[in-house]
Amino acid sequence: MSQALLLTGAPGTGKTTIVREAISASKAKAGGFYTQEIRQGGVRQGFEIVTLDGSRTVLAHVDIRWLQRVGKYRVDVASLDRVAVPAMRRAIRECDIVVADEIGKMELLSPAFREVLLEAMNSTKRLIGTVMLQPHPFADQIKHDSRVEVLLVSKANRDQVLDKATNWLRV
Repeated sequence: MSQALLLTGAPGTGKTTIVREAISASKAKAGGFYTQEIRQGGVRQGFEIVTLDGSRTVLAHVDIRWLQRVGKYRVDVASLDRVAVPAMRRAIRECDIVVADEIGKMELLSPAFREVLLEAMNSTKRLIGTVMLQPHPFADQIKHDSRVEVLLVSKANRDQVLDKATNWLRV
């Protein structure tokens, strides 16, 4: 069995929902973070980091002027480092499962995030999360690691991937 299970696929296929539902069905103690969209009037305006212990912060937004940019979004790397990175470090120390949703362009702007992701990979803990589909040198390194199983999520196979992720967490 793999040490890490990462879901990948096109936006809107339900990757984050699968991770959240699988963790919810698990009896294992999980820590880390997930991202969710910030919407206004039905239009995506940005992304928020939410830790499993309830902390929240804006990761990226169209209306805020941070230095880093990914597409139309400005990314607040300092918020990621202040909220998501410590949540993952706590999970490595205190939990059975480390959650990293998402390993994407915005998150990979942070050297501290890359470091804690590798710490999780090199620990005895299991890692579940999502990873960008598009090529990226660091993300590709993670996806091709022998300890990682990557599942491609589509709207057609969403339920099967949920079953697989839930069963993976039970073992």
